[in-house]
Amino acid sequence: MTNRRGSRPGPGEREIDDSELMDVAQGPEQAHSLHKALRTLADNPNASGPLQEMAQGILSGRMGMTDAIKSERYMDALGDRMTEIRRAAESQTMEDREAEREKREQWERKRDEEEQKERAEHDGPSTNLVTGPKKRGRGGHRG
Repeated sequence: MTNRRGSRPGPGEREIDDSELMDVAQGPEQAHSLHKALRTLADNPNASGPLQEMAQGILSGRMGMTDAIKSERYMDALGDRMTEIRRAAESQTMEDREAEREKREQWERKRDEEEQKERAEHDGPSTNLVTGPKKRGRGGHRG
């Protein structure tokens, strides 16, 4: 599969598709969301270290999602990150919270627009529809 963003997967590697996350997802929509979250994590320069390594490993198919969930190293890193997020939220002022809320709403609108566009591209008609026999040669009608 072609890489849409970032540097993963490496040369000669492919990126998994949504169906390869169905062993941990509760349906195609959740698998798609998980895939997008892993891609975001893998491409995020602020997520360096074990979490980014985990996302890149799963996306390249070198590691399964269930293996990552069972890994103490990755789950500890996830727990540490969640603790950082909680501490940051606790220390926010009302102005900070309002600014974050506005950012989040803007991000959600953008995400919804992107998802609608993806669905339209996926569900929409193909631009390569064949409507009749292929014409051969340059000339007009054979008779």
